[in-house]
This record gives sequence, structure tokens and C-alpha cells, in this order.
Amino acid sequence: MLKPIPDHLTENLNLLFVGFNPSIRSAETGHHYANPNNRFWTILYEADLTPTKFSTEQDQELIAFGYGLTNIVARPTADITKEEYEQGRDELHAKIHKYKPKIVCFVGKGVYQQYSKSKKIPWGKQESPVISEVVDFVAPSSSGLVRMKLTEIVDIYKQLHDYL
Repeated sequence: MLKPIPDHLTENLNLLFVGFNPSIRSAETGHHYANPNNRFWTILYEADLTPTKFSTEQDQELIAFGYGLTNIVARPTADITKEEYEQGRDELHAKIHKYKPKIVCFVGKGVYQQYSKSKKIPWGKQESPVISEVVDFVAPSSSGLVRMKLTEIVDIYKQLHDYL
């Protein structure tokens, strides 16, 4: 059985990235966004959110920039159940209240759909955040399966600078 990977959280983060759940590769390595086809680290660098392209093994170093990492579901799996999403939504809500990030960036529309229960979701800052004192920001998934061009994805992530 694969183990969940640790969150990287601290109070008053500038930015909290929230993914669906750890990939099998992330569970094997113990690091976020470890699948070699995942473009998360490239996106952060190209969007000027990090000064260099980090490796997955450097995931905990994002804390120095005021960035945190978590997932809506902790269990590494390809199939997330409805019950796991419901439990994850409650746990994520509690984490956001506890750690008070300024911005929560949902890495994928589906993650935000599960969290907010909204159906129609634009990219970028959401008009009605779930928690009023936090900016909800929706960005494309960094998965290599996403068909958007990398430049389009990076342009959306660059919008985070407006709220940091």
C-alpha cells in the first residue's frame, strides 16, 4: 500500500498549491509532482514564480518563497472516490482556515470543482471564493495529459503575480 506524501505547510503562506492527489510516482519518491511527465516545476519557473527550475526533490524548498503544497485527497491512486473527495474537501477547508494562505491555487479545474461544488469555473481568480478572506485561483493541471499548450498554461500561472 502506497503512503500519502507530506504536505508542505506553514502559517500565513503567500500561496498554497492544491493538487488532486499524489501520483503513484510521488508516493514512491515521497515528493510532490514527481511524475516525469508532470510539468509543475517547469510551469513555476517559466511563470517566474521560482528563480530556477526546481526538481521534485526540492519540493519542501518552496516554503522559503511562502509557497505550500497539499492535495484535496491524500491517498495516492488513479481512482478517487466520492467519499474521499467529500472528506478531502472538509480537510482542505480546515487546512486553509488553520494556515491562512493569501492565495490558494487549485492545480486543475476539477480540483476546484470538488472543493467549491461549482460547475462553471473560469481560469484565474474566482469571483466568489469559498473562504472570503482568501483568493481562490484556478489554474490548469500540470499533468502531461493536459492538451493545452505549455505557453498558455504558463500565461495563466503568471497571473498569480497580480495577487502576490
